[in-house]
Amino acid sequence: MRIARSTLIGTAVAMALFGRNGVAQAQTNEAATATPGELQEVVVTGIRASLQQSLEIKRDAITVEDVITAEDIGKMPDKNVADSLKRVPGVTISSAGANEGGFDENDRVSMRGTGPSLTQTLIDGHNVASADWFVLNQTGTVGRSVSYTLLPSELVSRVVVHKSSEASLVEGGVAGSVDIVTRKPLDFRAPFTFQASAGAVYADLPSKTDPQLSALANFRNDEGNFGVLLQGFYEKRHLRRDGVELLGYDTIKPLSNLALAHPDLAGVQYPTDIGAAFFEQTRTRKGGLVNLQLRPSDAVNLDLSGFYSKLDAPNFNRNYLLWNTHYINFGAGDPATSTVPGLGLMPGYTIVNNTLTNASFAGVKGGLYGVYDQISRPDESADTDFINLDGNFVLTSQLKLDGQLGISHGHGRSPTQNVSETNPGTGAGGFWTLHGTTYGPDFGLPGVNYAQPFPPGNPQALTFGWIFGAQNVDTYDKETWAKLDATFSSADSGAWRDLKFGARYAKHDRNSLGSIAQGPTFAGPPNGGGVDPLNYPMSYSNYPSSFTTFGGNIPTGIWYWTPGQLALYDGPGMVQRDPIKRAYPPYWFGLSESNAAGYVQADFKGEQWAFNAGLRYVRTKEDTVQYIQPCAAFPGGFCPPNTPGLITGSLFGDFAAVPTSQTYNDLLPSANFRWEFTKEIIGRLAAAETMTLPDYSALSSSTSLSPPANVTCPGGVPCIGSGTASNPFLKPIRSNNFDAGLEWYFAPRSLLSATLFYMDLRNYVGYGTERLNYLTYGVKPTPTVGILVPYDLAVPVNTQGRAQGIELTYEQAFGNFGVEANYTYTDAKQTEFPPPLPGQPVAAQDTRLVGASKDTFNLSGYY
Repeated sequence: MRIARSTLIGTAVAMALFGRNGVAQAQTNEAATATPGELQEVVVTGIRASLQQSLEIKRDAITVEDVITAEDIGKMPDKNVADSLKRVPGVTISSAGANEGGFDENDRVSMRGTGPSLTQTLIDGHNVASADWFVLNQTGTVGRSVSYTLLPSELVSRVVVHKSSEASLVEGGVAGSVDIVTRKPLDFRAPFTFQASAGAVYADLPSKTDPQLSALANFRNDEGNFGVLLQGFYEKRHLRRDGVELLGYDTIKPLSNLALAHPDLAGVQYPTDIGAAFFEQTRTRKGGLVNLQLRPSDAVNLDLSGFYSKLDAPNFNRNYLLWNTHYINFGAGDPATSTVPGLGLMPGYTIVNNTLTNASFAGVKGGLYGVYDQISRPDESADTDFINLDGNFVLTSQLKLDGQLGISHGHGRSPTQNVSETNPGTGAGGFWTLHGTTYGPDFGLPGVNYAQPFPPGNPQALTFGWIFGAQNVDTYDKETWAKLDATFSSADSGAWRDLKFGARYAKHDRNSLGSIAQGPTFAGPPNGGGVDPLNYPMSYSNYPSSFTTFGGNIPTGIWYWTPGQLALYDGPGMVQRDPIKRAYPPYWFGLSESNAAGYVQADFKGEQWAFNAGLRYVRTKEDTVQYIQPCAAFPGGFCPPNTPGLITGSLFGDFAAVPTSQTYNDLLPSANFRWEFTKEIIGRLAAAETMTLPDYSALSSSTSLSPPANVTCPGGVPCIGSGTASNPFLKPIRSNNFDAGLEWYFAPRSLLSATLFYMDLRNYVGYGTERLNYLTYGVKPTPTVGILVPYDLAVPVNTQGRAQGIELTYEQAFGNFGVEANYTYTDAKQTEFPPPLPGQPVAAQDTRLVGASKDTFNLSGYY
C-alpha cells in the first residue's frame, strides 16, 4: 500500500475530529513512533487505502480485471455484494432473478450487456449451489445466476471481477467471472479480534423499521500458525411493491373472429393481462461463516471453511387484472363472446406501431372480462451452504501445489400457496389505453365496484374462477468439486516466469420433484367445497389509499382477503392436495452435469511487459430428465403399463420420465498481454474463448400449456393453443471474447481508462416455435377438456449473437475527498433466428439480447 506523510499535529487533529475507531470516521492515520518535530511515515487505512490497494492490484494484473477490497465494501452503505459491484465498469445489477419482479435489494449481477446467467459467481474460487425463493423461479424460469440476497457484504475480504479469461480460471463465465474472497483467520494481526455492527433499515411504503445485525470474532495464536474465525448475521426487511403490471403481448390471428370483423387488426399485437398488483413480503436473512486455518510451516497451509445462509421470504400478492387473454384469446374470444361480431369491440380504437394501444369492448352476457388472483405464500424460503477445504503446499523452491475439495447445497422451497381466483366484471366489458413509458396505462371494468367483493344489486357479481398453484415445491441444487493446480517457476531471471497446469472435476445436480397442482374440491350440497362462493370469507380489507397508480387511471381501493382467511378458504375439504392424485410432473425436472477439465498456462514477464497464454480442455456430460405425456393419444391420456419411466395415479393422466444424455468437448484458448508505456500508462490486449451451459429451465423444466377456448376455429381449422417447453439438446453457449484497453494512473488513487470489448456469442439461447399435440386438462364444460389439440410451444433454441462496446472509468482523489465515475455503452444483438413453422409467415424479429443494457453508468463520492 502507498505511504503518505503527515505531521503529529495533523494526526492529532484527525483523531480529535473523528475519533480513533468511531463509526463516523472516514479516514484513520496510524502514526509510527518518531522523534518530536520530525516528519514521520504513516500507514493510510480506510476508504483511501482500500481504493489505492484496489487500483494497484488492477494495475499489476495481466488480465483485464477490477477489484473491490473489504474496506471499500465495509465503509459504504452496501446491503450485499451486488450493491458494491454496481461501481465496477461494465457491471449491471438488477433486483430480480426472473419472474418475481423488482425489489429494493439488488439480487443479480451481469456483465457487458448480457444476461446474469452468462456471468459466473465464485466464492474463494469455487462454485456455490443456489436456489431462489420465488415459486416461478423454482419451477419455471431457472437460470444459472447466483442470488446475491444470500451473500451479505460483511463476509467479504475482496471481490475480483475477471473480465478477460485465462486457462487457469474455472470455466463457466461467458461474459466474465466474479470471485468473492472471504476473510481468513491468519489475515488478522491481533491475537483476538471482535467486531460487531448494528443498523436499521426504514422502508417508507410499509412504514417499517427493521434491524441489521452482524458480528465477527477471530482468534489467532501467538505463533501465527492457527486461527479460528466466526461470523454471524441477522437482517430483516419489510417490503411492499405497488405495481401496474402488463404481462406481455399476444397477436390477433388473421382468420380469427376479431380479424374477420376488423381486417385492419389481423396480425396486430394487443396487451395481455393488465393488473393492479399489490405485493407485501417480510424477509429474514440469517446465517454465518466458520473458518479454521492451520499453517504448521511455511510450506503448508490448510484452510477449512463452512458457510450457511437462509432467506425466509413469506409474501402475499394480489393482482386485479383485465383478462385480455381470455375474452380476446388471439381474436377467437371466449365461448360467451365468440358469436358476437368483433367480440363487441367499440369504434374508436387506436393502432400504433402495429399495437392496439387503445380499445374498449362492450359487455356480453356471460363473458369473463376480469380475473382477480390472491396468492399467499406463508413459508417460501431459499438457503445455501458450502464446506470447502483449501490446501497450499510448497514442494520445492520451484514447484507449488494448490488443492481444493468441497460440496455445496441449495434449496428453494414453496411448501404452500393459498390461492383465490375470482372473476369480477362478468358481462361488464373492458377497456385500456397505453401511454408508452411516460406513465402507467389506463384500464378497467365498466360498472364494477372494486372496493367490495359482494356489491348489493350489482349485476357484475363476483363468480368463482379457480384454486390453482403448485404445492410441496422443493428445488434442490448440489455441487461437488475437486481440483489440483501446480505452478512450476523458472529457476533463472529470463522472460519465462512459470508454467501452470492442473485438473478439476465437478458434478452438479439440480432437480425439483414431487410437487403437486392443487385444485378445488367439488363436494355436493350443502357446502359445495372450494367452488362455492358461499364458502368465501365474508369480511375483507382494501388496498391502502397510498397505493401508487403511476399516473394511470386504474382500479384503486380494491378489496382483498387476509392470508389467514385464504388459509381457511384453502383448508381441508376446500382444496385437493393429495400427493398422488394431484401430482403434476410437468412441474418436475431433473438434471445432472459432470465436468472434467485440464489446463496448461505459461506466464512471461519483461521489463515493460507481461504476457500469458494457455489452453483449457473441458469435457461436459449433460443428463436431463423431462416429465411429459407421451401417451396423450391413448384413451383418457393413460399409457400402457410397460411404458418406460411411467408415473401413474395422477388425475392429470399418466406421465413418463424421458431421459436425455449429451456429451460436449471444448478447447478454450486464451492470451493476455500487458504493456507498460510508462509507470503511469498501461495498455492491455486480451483474447479468449469462453463457455457456459444453458439455463437449467432451458434444458429441463416444466411444460406450460394455455389451451385454446374452442376445438375448431373459423374456416373449420383446428384451434391452436400456446405454451412453453424446454430443450435438452441445447449445446453449450460459447463466445470468442476480445479486449483492448488503456489505463492512465495519473495520481495516487486516481485513474482514467477506456476499454473496448467484443463478444461473438455462438450457440446463444433464443426462442423458436414447435408445434406439438397434447391432451388438454381442466374442468368441463370447457370445450377442449379431454381433447387432443395442437399447441405452438415456445422452446429454447441455439442461435447467434454478439455484444460490443466501450467502458470508461474516471477516479480521482482530492485530499480526503474523492469521486468515482464510470460509463459503459453496449451494442448487443441477436444475429440469427430460427425458421418459422411450415406455412407460417416470417415474423418481425426482436434483435435485442435478453438482459442487455445499452447504457450503464455510476457516480459516487467518498470522504
